[in-house]
Amino acid sequence: VQLQASGGGLVQPGGSLRLSCAASGGGSIFSINVMAWYRQAPGKQRELVASITSGGSTNYAADVKGRFTLSRDNAKNTMYLQMNSLKHEDTAVYYCKAERVRMTMLSHGYDYWGQGTQVTVSS
Repeated sequence: VQLQASGGGLVQPGGSLRLSCAASGGGSIFSINVMAWYRQAPGKQRELVASITSGGSTNYAADVKGRFTLSRDNAKNTMYLQMNSLKHEDTAVYYCKAERVRMTMLSHGYDYWGQGTQVTVSS
């Protein structure tokens, strides 16, 4: 299973970006329990930004709540992170993660990470 993250870039404070993360496998993916975005700024630990279950329930870090919106297309195994009102402190490498990915109904679920996409908020 591979996770392809895209959409990062350079944006001014107050601007917006939309990140995408698409999961693909050698065969059809049966299910993904949770998809999530993490970020890691220079010199800091990786932290959870937002997560979404297969049923659409979302969870956000306190400092992005109200500014970021996470959505998911289960048919495409893709999630989207709409980031508005971006701040300097949002600058980081953003990583997507897929948890408990199953290729069949009876198979064991595994976790996978994407390669990361850089988000830089600067004037």
